Amino acid sequence: MIYTYMPLIGWIRLQNGYYLPISSDDKKIAFLHKVSAETPARNKQSETLGSETPKFRSSVALTGDSLSSELKLALDKLSLEKTVSSIDDKAQVFNVRPAIHMDAMAFGMGCCCLQITFQATDVDESRFLYDQLAVMAPIMMALTASTPVLKGRLADTDCRWGVISECVDDRRPAERGRTGGPLPDPDVAGKGYRRLYKSRYDSISTFLYQGASTEESQMSNRILNMYNDIPVPIDEDKYRDLREAGIDPLLSQHIAHIFARDPLVIFDGAIEEVDDETQTEHFENIQSTNWQTVRWKPPPPRKGPNDPHIGWRTEFRSMEIQLTDFENAAFTTFITLLTRVILTFDLNLYIPLSRVDANMQRAHGRNAAVKGKFFFRRHMAPLETGDDGFGEQYVSMFSTAVNGNKEKLTTTYSNDNLHGLQRNASHAEADDDVLGKGVSEKRRVAPNASGGAEENSYAEMTMAEIMTGKGGYFPGLIPLVYAYLDHIQCDSLTMERMTQYLDFIEKRATGQLVTPATWVRNFVRSHKDYKFDSVVSDSIAYDLMVACNEIGLGKRAAPELLGDVEIRPISATEAYVKKLESKRVNNEQIISLLERYSSRKTFGATDRGGNYRKTLRISTQNEENKAVEYYI
Repeated sequence: MIYTYMPLIGWIRLQNGYYLPISSDDKKIAFLHKVSAETPARNKQSETLGSETPKFRSSVALTGDSLSSELKLALDKLSLEKTVSSIDDKAQVFNVRPAIHMDAMAFGMGCCCLQITFQATDVDESRFLYDQLAVMAPIMMALTASTPVLKGRLADTDCRWGVISECVDDRRPAERGRTGGPLPDPDVAGKGYRRLYKSRYDSISTFLYQGASTEESQMSNRILNMYNDIPVPIDEDKYRDLREAGIDPLLSQHIAHIFARDPLVIFDGAIEEVDDETQTEHFENIQSTNWQTVRWKPPPPRKGPNDPHIGWRTEFRSMEIQLTDFENAAFTTFITLLTRVILTFDLNLYIPLSRVDANMQRAHGRNAAVKGKFFFRRHMAPLETGDDGFGEQYVSMFSTAVNGNKEKLTTTYSNDNLHGLQRNASHAEADDDVLGKGVSEKRRVAPNASGGAEENSYAEMTMAEIMTGKGGYFPGLIPLVYAYLDHIQCDSLTMERMTQYLDFIEKRATGQLVTPATWVRNFVRSHKDYKFDSVVSDSIAYDLMVACNEIGLGKRAAPELLGDVEIRPISATEAYVKKLESKRVNNEQIISLLERYSSRKTFGATDRGGNYRKTLRISTQNEENKAVEYYI
């Protein structure tokens, strides 16, 4: 197909025949930005606490010999050089930075993702998991990166998050910290002038687990989580109401932070008709349009005694969707096991939120899973003390496993304000019941950064180091998951599948296998029709979709993506023959089914350690209406 070039003032003609406006109709919003060739542009937001968006906006000078051949061709295709010469002052050295113009919310919200919701034992556990998973969010997003193409263009980023963040960013100029904009509006949250440092789709702005102190009388009105080091805009009235109702400071801050924005969507018949005394639709309206990397979800009200009981939950939201069910299952299983590891082994992943934001920015980079470095806590457990002959020497608890040191050391909390928290390892069982809920003091004081500088230190680590370990002080997350599986005496069949998942994740973390984003990028760049101008043409897009579909169905091998994992072909034959029944069965049927399975060797009376398994008791009545109890 041949196109005739007809220059239009204020527009740039793209290779596919479409025209891209240089600015909005009123000339107030520039879609292509001028950048000085003498001083490379910097993302100023990334240098402040609480950046506006998690996406890096790195740029370079685009003139002369500094242009790569690929970028020169891209500029040529976009006719940008002609535009620059016509709109710029010849005395100044300016140029235009190519951008992908996405003018609809669907470009962001149309992206796919992998989200998992965990139900916790109680409200405190859900809040603690919220904090720990928030630290893991950018790590897992980089490891699952799969979004290198946007609106038919090969981007210099690998993840979706920054695009969605901008697509739903409804802040007014004053809320962004800029001048101008409409006058204060009393009907808008914060009158439209409260400073909001992030989009409503972004990383979290505050940790949620309050922490504890031995000096409750003096500390009960303070937020004890010392890792909150970025600004948190709140609705002051909501915060005051929550505190007066007896809600602790950090949870009050979290809820008041959500209410710092207006609802984004209002449904007909769900405004005055909603009874706030018995329903939570209004809260969920605001809660569900504050999209963050993790979401804390209180139980919905039960309308009747037979309604299901849904507890306190934490949703993990950062991971990107994968090409195969195997990959999705691997990452779902891994993050689920990691939550069990954190709770069972009493671990602490806290780092300052400013570093979590920095990790979110870094996770967007091209091939960040292999080439990037991320801030991560050096010591996930309290340091132990030993005597080196010259004084106290602090070592990691995990070094005993790495170095083969079996000596039991004493755990010491060094903060003077927490002098009452010193415990010997032999008192661990007593520590675990300080709240009567099996919650240790280590977890209670984790948000306080109560240890010394070394105990609470963090460092830049590669993905391989985070997953497999670094030195004698950091064991790696994958070895910890293996340790947990051994601790619960995982059966051999399940262990075989878990090993397959963990080996796959380890290979991706070490670069032996590529992320879906890298695979897609390599596919596009190696396609016969690609002109190295960032344009993903119709033919490339079609072939890419066919290849992705065949990989997902198990019809096409992708060893660079999956290694030696074989995806079995998926067939719809007889897929809908059996209906998943949900009708209630009587006790006799349940007992009959359970007896059939209890007779199997794998359901023996004892576990591998010779201890009796926990039994399941079912009560029913026999033919004479006498109570009978069955133990399975």
